[in-house]
Amino acid sequence: MTEALPVAVSFDAFTSIGFWTSVGIIAGTFTIFTLGLQLNVGFTGIFNFGQAGFMAIGAYSMAIFVTDTGLSFWVAMPLAILVTMAFALVVGLPSLRLRADYLAISTIAFSEAVRLTALNARDLTGGAQGIFGFTDAWESVSDTIEGWLVSLGWSDPERLFPLFIVVWVVALLLTFVLSRAQRTPWGRVLRAVREDEDAARALGKNAFSYKIQSLVIAAGLGAIAGFFLALNLSFIVPDEFAPTFTFLGYSMLVLGGLANYWGVAIGALIFEVILEGLRFVELPISDVKIAALRFVILGLALILLMAFRPQGMFGKKEEMVLGE
Repeated sequence: MTEALPVAVSFDAFTSIGFWTSVGIIAGTFTIFTLGLQLNVGFTGIFNFGQAGFMAIGAYSMAIFVTDTGLSFWVAMPLAILVTMAFALVVGLPSLRLRADYLAISTIAFSEAVRLTALNARDLTGGAQGIFGFTDAWESVSDTIEGWLVSLGWSDPERLFPLFIVVWVVALLLTFVLSRAQRTPWGRVLRAVREDEDAARALGKNAFSYKIQSLVIAAGLGAIAGFFLALNLSFIVPDEFAPTFTFLGYSMLVLGGLANYWGVAIGALIFEVILEGLRFVELPISDVKIAALRFVILGLALILLMAFRPQGMFGKKEEMVLGE
C-alpha cells in the first residue's frame, strides 16, 4: 500500500492585511491588463496575444523617459502611453489584415521580440539588470496617501496600501468608462464587427479601422498596467513580460466571462486569491513541484469551469459565438 502524503493548510495569511494588499495590487494590475484583452476578444473578435509586449513598451518607455531624459514622472506616463499606442498602430496595420490565427501568431512574435530586445539592448534598458530609480515622484504621492490613512486612524498602514488604493481606483474607473463606451454607437459597431464583419462593411462601416482602434486602446491599457507593475516591483526587468503574462490574462478573462468588463475584475481577484492562497498548502515535496502544482490546480479549475459553465462566471452563452 502507498502511504498517503501529509497535507497541511494554513489560513493565517488570509487574516493578514499584507496578504490582501499584495494580492489586490496584482489583481488590480491584471484587471487593467485584461480589460484590453476583453475589448479585443470579447467585443471586437480579434485575438491579441501580444499584450505583454505592449505592457513592456509602456513600462520601459516611462522608466527611460524618467531616468535617461529627466522628464517628470507625470509627463513620462502619458508620453509612454502614446509611444505604446504608436507601436500598436505599427503592429496592427499589417497584422489586422491577416486571418485570426495569423494575427495571434504575429502578436505573440511581436511580444517576444520586445522582451528579447529589452534583454539585449543593455545601454537603453539595462538588460537583465533592468531599470531602477524612476519611483521618486510616486513615493512622494504614496507618503501623502499614507499620511491621510494615519489621520483617519490607521497608525501603521501597509507600505504598499497607497498603491493598492490607486490601482483599484484606476481599474474601476477604466472598467466604468469602457462599459459606458460599449453602449455608444462606437461600441455597437465593435460588436457588429465581431459578430459579422462582412455585414458591418455592407452597412458602410470601416471594420479595419475599428479593429485598429480596439488594438490601440488595448495597448494603452497594457501600458497603464505596466506602470503599476513597475511601481509594485520598484524596478523593470525583461523576465516580467514573458508571454505567460498574456496567457494568465486570458485565464482571468475566461474565468470572469466573455464580453463582460466587470467580470474581468472578479475573475482577476478570484484567480489571484486562489493562486496566492495555494502557497500556504504544505506538502512533503520540493518548492519547485509545489509551484507547478498550484498551476495544475488552477488548470483543473478552469477545465471544470469550461465543462460546466463555458461562458465563465458572468458571461452569456450567446457571447461565445464569434463571427458565426
